[in-house]
Amino acid sequence: MSPESSSELKKRAADEPTEESSPTDSKRARADTTQAVASTSSIGTSTQVPDRIQNEVDDGETGMDVDVDEEGGQPTPKQEGTSRQAKGKRKEKKNGRGRVGRRTRNDEEEREPELGPDGLPIPKAPRLPKRQCALLLGFCGSGYSGMQIQPDHTRTIEGVLFNALVKVGAVSQDNADNPVKVGLARAARTDAGVHAAGNLVSLKMIMTIPGVKDLVGRINEELPPEIRLWGFSRVQNSFNARLICESRKYTYFFPTYLLIPPKPGSNFANTWTKHVGADAASKPHPFWENNDAGTKEEDMVRKRAWRISPEQVGGLRSLAERYHGTHNFHNFTVGREFGDRSNYRYMKKIEIADPVVYGDTEWISVLFHGQSFMLHQLYGQRDVFVPKMPALGLLLEEPLYGSYNQRMTVNNEKLKPTDADYRPPIDFEPYREQINAFKEEFIYINMRGVEDRDGLFDAWIRSIDMYSGNDLLYLNPTGAIPDDAVIVKGVKRASAFREKKVFDTTSFTNHAEIKKKLEEDDGEVEEEEVIDKKNIEETEG
Repeated sequence: MSPESSSELKKRAADEPTEESSPTDSKRARADTTQAVASTSSIGTSTQVPDRIQNEVDDGETGMDVDVDEEGGQPTPKQEGTSRQAKGKRKEKKNGRGRVGRRTRNDEEEREPELGPDGLPIPKAPRLPKRQCALLLGFCGSGYSGMQIQPDHTRTIEGVLFNALVKVGAVSQDNADNPVKVGLARAARTDAGVHAAGNLVSLKMIMTIPGVKDLVGRINEELPPEIRLWGFSRVQNSFNARLICESRKYTYFFPTYLLIPPKPGSNFANTWTKHVGADAASKPHPFWENNDAGTKEEDMVRKRAWRISPEQVGGLRSLAERYHGTHNFHNFTVGREFGDRSNYRYMKKIEIADPVVYGDTEWISVLFHGQSFMLHQLYGQRDVFVPKMPALGLLLEEPLYGSYNQRMTVNNEKLKPTDADYRPPIDFEPYREQINAFKEEFIYINMRGVEDRDGLFDAWIRSIDMYSGNDLLYLNPTGAIPDDAVIVKGVKRASAFREKKVFDTTSFTNHAEIKKKLEEDDGEVEEEEVIDKKNIEETEG
């Protein structure tokens, strides 16, 4: 391809219309590995923002959008992969269709200057270069409506982080009204109340701010203590936190007493006995022998004192191994049909830790290392209903970028860390001591405290035992799925299991109120989720 003149490039930049994007249609990047995200395909274009709202300048690396540089006002060429789209858009404009052409800074300079109350022109803020960066952070999700910024301005982790970046000057005031302008993306979209020891956000950020020597420390000053920025790294311009992420690690913590079978005489036990007949029903678990008439308070004391046997831990580990590799997880999510190929996810490892006693209760943790996770996944062609476990026990450990780091290692072979083209690997290990201290103070203590005080996990398992319908009949000693438990699309189920919203909560300020909700047989229940398939990819991570 022959080099184009400056005037030709300017003409092309003026002819090409700007494409706007929504929060759910974030900037795409070339896939870093062949299976990094099972249900997405890479797109070679980037979200473009008109110059009138772009007061920072990009660094002009290969693969960036057409932009105007700081000194000469010369546009830099666009990525080659967009040429076909650009031709189509120029054709649309000739036919009278499409959006208004891209404005240049020269056009902006011809405008009347904005005046202040005194009638004098308001001086423009100095233009500071912004760079594509990866921000490594951790947070306690209690009291937040999840990770991702919401259009209704509910309190989210990203919303608080973005406001802090604006306050310190890492995001300019011109871009402060919309995170799409700086290409904000996250590695994993955690649900409301879910915690993260490590998560990653990518965006174009001003790295050098006059008067700010320690940018990480300055940002943390603006963040609440339950959200911490561990550090940030300069990354390639095409980097997208979600699309380049090749795998993620989650840990789920729960009291071992959840493994005790249903109490004899409970609705669930009676439904199973009625289904298979009294003769076929299994004998009561040793925990319940001669103790099936106790109150829930008495049962709770005995449950906390119960300890899992080594044989049961071994059985749990053997069961977990069956989920290694690629499987269809359509029963573990919502919004997808059985035949949807995106239901297939690769589970690299499931690790069951040895049980540990805290206070009176024995806890066990399960580490899930998967290539990608579906909405609610941590919670055959036959559809069954799988209830979510309480959000209190879920923790995102960290996203991993192994392939990206390997590629950067090759690129950095002849470079020094001080060179402009050097890109450091993405690594949480340098912050491990800080992360472990944060987990203990803001996550583990809260998790164990809520369980010790309110018995949230016990309330959840008792909600299972109180259910008298057929949806959960597959939870039986044989492992078989009875026909009565199979969900048929379009057929209304009698006595369908309804999940309570209280189990999505991870912190409680009014203990009396939450205690009442946990004790209610018919508390506030979740509505059945209806998710737009066009946006479902953005909700998964």
